[in-house]
Parts: sequence; C-alpha cells; structure tokens
Amino acid sequence: PKMEATRRNPRLPSAVLPDALKISGDYACVSGCKLVVMASPSFPARAVGKGVAPYIDEDAVVVSVTKGLEAGTHLRMSQVVAEATGKELVIENMAFDYLLAALQKGGYDIVIAAMEETEERLNAADFSDPYYTDYPPMILVKAEKAEELASLADFDGLYVAAQTGTTKLDIVNNDMPGANVVALQNVNDIINQLINDKIDAAVLDGGVALEFAEAEESLAVATASEELGAAYPYCVAVQKGDPKGLLPGINEAIAKMLEEGKVEEFIQMADDLSGVAEEVSADAPVE
Repeated sequence: PKMEATRRNPRLPSAVLPDALKISGDYACVSGCKLVVMASPSFPARAVGKGVAPYIDEDAVVVSVTKGLEAGTHLRMSQVVAEATGKELVIENMAFDYLLAALQKGGYDIVIAAMEETEERLNAADFSDPYYTDYPPMILVKAEKAEELASLADFDGLYVAAQTGTTKLDIVNNDMPGANVVALQNVNDIINQLINDKIDAAVLDGGVALEFAEAEESLAVATASEELGAAYPYCVAVQKGDPKGLLPGINEAIAKMLEEGKVEEFIQMADDLSGVAEEVSADAPVE
C-alpha cells in the first residue's frame, strides 16, 4: 500500500506516521488485539465495522473516535460501530469534577483531561511531568463590556461562571470575592448562559476563551483577564502512590513527544481536521 511506503496519509501529508505503527489493508490484522480503536471517516464507518467484525476477538474492547451522524438513521458513530461489530455500546459521560474521584476508586488508570497539578489535587493523585501549557486563563464577557470590565474589582455583584472542579472556579472563588459564583459542569452550558445574558462573565482556559470569542461575535475577552496571571501546565494524573508504576513510562513518552515536537504537531493536526467535512452515507464503500 502507498501509505506503508510513504508513512503519510494523503489527507495530512505533513504528518509522518511512526515506524512502530504497522500499516495494513487487511482487516484480519486486528485478530488477537484486546483494544480496537475505530477511527475511520464517518461515511464508511458501518462498512468498516462490518468488514472488521469477524476478526475482532469476543473479549476485545472496541473504541469509536469517529464524529458525526449517519445519513438516514441519524445514529451517532458509536451506535453505528456497535451495530456493525455486534458489540454492546457503553457511553459514560463524566463531569470534570468527578474524574479524580473515579481515578481514586480504580475506575481509571490515568486521566488526560487538560488537568493542572495543584496542591489540593496532589492529595488525591500523582502527576506526570508537564506536557503542554495553554494560554493564561481568560474572562469571557459580552463584547460591548470587554473594555469597561478592566479589573477584577469590576466584577463585584456580577454573576461569573466557571466549570466545576477546575482551577478556573478557584479563581472566581479566591480572586473575585465580590462576584456571584455560578458553578456549572459543562463549558457549553456556560457559554449558552453567557450568550443569553443569564450570567455576566465566564472564566475559562485561555485557548477555550479565544476559540469562543472567535466563533461568536457577541463575545470577547475582558481587559481584566490581564490580572489573572500565568497558566499552569497540563499533566497526566494517576492514582496516588502510582500503584501500577505507570508514571515512569508516561514521563518517558512525554519527554519523547516534547523532544520531537509532537504535541504541537498533534494540535496542528486537530486544527486541520476540524475544518474537514465528510459527507455521511450508510452505504458508502470503503476507501
């Protein structure tokens, strides 16, 4: 196959696939695998699922990372993959503030969720070396108020939201004592409330704030954001005491990714893919 020779996907020619990754056009290559990740484009997802199903071990876990809805059925890709492979669909929607609690109970081995290491979190988990530092936290407000809200004191009496369990909620509680705190689990709910004037401001990760400000012309970053200070770096969390000995391998992988510039490459790939639209069809042939 061409990709096996070039180690490049023609849709993303700038990304070179690692040598350790085996490329095959034979569905049978998944036989014996305990974890099968379905990452096909959305339009052939059902066909790919049916093609690979006979070779998936009965006890294997199948994870779908494909986005979109299937034309005609309007099913999510996870539902399509489950139907095609004969696997039971398990959907677990967990709020950010429950992640460390679930980690402590052994529900997960690691948490990778743009999580910063803090003194409070160190009581519940151990953390890897940093792998990425986002823009500093920012305050998102209605565009017409962005300049007049020039200091944190200007938010006294206003309703300011942040996501539960995050350092952004800590900022509202500790650095904006005159504000009325609104704690919500979902960032999209926060943005909807801000757009619909249910709240006056939202404290978010800097990158997230900038994305929403760019996408929604009624929103802007408040001048007062300059008072919030620098961002904490993101780390991987494991159970306290690292009982499974995962941190050395995680730190080694992080060091290698940083040395090779992979984190920036992944971010660029995600940005590139975010602008790629696929026509969804249940009966489309496999490419």
